[in-house]
Amino acid sequence: MKILKTIIHTVADEITNVLKQIDENEVIQLGNELQNANRIFISGTGRSGLIGKVFAMRLMQSGYQVFVVGETITPSIESDDLLIVISGSGSTGSLAQFAQKAKEVGAKLALVTTNRDSKIGQLSDCTLFIPAATKKREAHEPKTIQPLGSQFDQSAHLVLDALMVHLLQNKRDEQSNAQLNKLHANLE
Repeated sequence: MKILKTIIHTVADEITNVLKQIDENEVIQLGNELQNANRIFISGTGRSGLIGKVFAMRLMQSGYQVFVVGETITPSIESDDLLIVISGSGSTGSLAQFAQKAKEVGAKLALVTTNRDSKIGQLSDCTLFIPAATKKREAHEPKTIQPLGSQFDQSAHLVLDALMVHLLQNKRDEQSNAQLNKLHANLE
């Protein structure tokens, strides 16, 4: 049991070290983009896509109009919308295509990534840099005991949840937990 406790503490320490390096101004800028967007679209692949869905749920429960790219009910993106791409590498082919399309129609583009200078990063209006390890294990990435991109995905999840807390605390009509719960799924 002591070995497992050591692993748990190591993972927590790794994430804490990544989170200490987050640029608060980048998080605030993403928050401003969220508040100024007519609608929000979120995209990612694999586990990053799952983190995107978690974030989309938080946004919806907080009263934002949000869609997950690839779902059957997702409408066309338009010029006053925001596309958020969550991609450790910032260069995933399908996500780069979505980013290009969003820019073509005049939508804003935000990227949550470990690579500011990536293909999608070069197109982005807003970049939230997460200095975490990805599945590629680039030389500049921190060491981790975790497999693949776990450190990036966990860190992105926590930063985006913290952003939601920030946005809710700064809303003029401060929503209570009871109000937020009204938007929580009841068919479960």
